[in-house]
Amino acid sequence: MDNPFKKILHNEELPEVLKEKVLNDVAMIKLSIDVADLFVVKYPNTIVDLINAPDSENKPNEKENNKEDEPNENKN
Repeated sequence: MDNPFKKILHNEELPEVLKEKVLNDVAMIKLSIDVADLFVVKYPNTIVDLINAPDSENKPNEKENNKEDEPNENKN
């Protein structure tokens, strides 16, 4: 079986139209990957961060409030 890549002439240039089509296809693939990354990875992570952010901020405040309440209970 012959290697089809050996049949390519080394000095022959591709037509500009073909180069443009290949580069446009590569750009479309990159765009598709970026959009998929945005909606599959980054968007859910952002939602999780938004949901968890108020919880993590309230936990230290609750501990501080409990510490302030404890000395008041001892004084009574």
